[in-house]
Parts: sequence; C-alpha cells; structure tokens
Amino acid sequence: MSLTLTSPAFDNGGSIPAEYTCDGDDISPELKWSGIPANAKSLVLVVDDPDAPDPAAPKLTWVHWVLYNVPVTSSGLGKAIKESALPQGTLQGLNDWKRTGYGGPCPPIGRHRYFHKLYALDTVLPDLGKPAKARVEQAMDGHIIEQAVLMGTYQH
Repeated sequence: MSLTLTSPAFDNGGSIPAEYTCDGDDISPELKWSGIPANAKSLVLVVDDPDAPDPAAPKLTWVHWVLYNVPVTSSGLGKAIKESALPQGTLQGLNDWKRTGYGGPCPPIGRHRYFHKLYALDTVLPDLGKPAKARVEQAMDGHIIEQAVLMGTYQH
C-alpha cells in the first residue's frame, strides 16, 4: 500500500472551499493519510503555493504550513486544528507570515495551486526550533521514504 493524503474538504485537483481561506474562517481543512511505510519513523507536512504572486508570472513559493515529527501512529489532522490538538510530538515550522500554524489561501490574483505534501521519513528530526520550510527540507534530505501530494486550487 502506498502513502496517500486526502481531505474530505476538497478533491485532489479540486477547489478549496472559502472557509479554509482568508475569505472565510482561515482554518485548516481536515486531512487524512494512510499507507505509512512500515519503516517510517516520522511524518512531515508542508503546504505551499508555487504560483505566488501571480500564476501567469510566478516569482516564489509561498509557504502556508510546516509540521514535522508528526508521529507515524497518527492518521490525520482534524478540521481547524489548534496547536494544542496536534498529535503528541509534532513540531511546527514557520510559514511565510513568519508564524507557526496554518495560513489559508489568499491569492492576490488568479487561481493558485496549493500543494499539501506529506513525507514519510526513516528518522525523527531533531528539534529545529521554529524553522522555515527550507531548513526542514534540508534536515529531511536523504531520509524521505515516500511522499504523497494533495493539490487544491483557490481564487478570490
């Protein structure tokens, strides 16, 4: 069985409902995963938008959420999850608003793609403080066993 990532809130390739964006309540969607490899020791979740600021002329990837050391015993994250409700041991990195936690889609122009990427690692990462996505990616380099992607789109 391969690693899968889904959400009851939207289908892969589908539109993300407004309640999960800056036009709504800006809450995280429920996420579910399965097929974690038997030799996995931790999970990493990164949500980012490679279409910023304009899908017609993207200049950067905007990071919306970074979680690492998510326990392999977990099977997902609840809707509107708060830091206190994250699976025990989960650590957070900084998003591009320079804060931890989920920041929903808020595209300045056009329809953007939001990639929810789940990585199964063969190790538990050290506590990196509140790292940016690049630091987490550097730490997990060479440790990714498998990954799954769920992509949703949003336009104001």
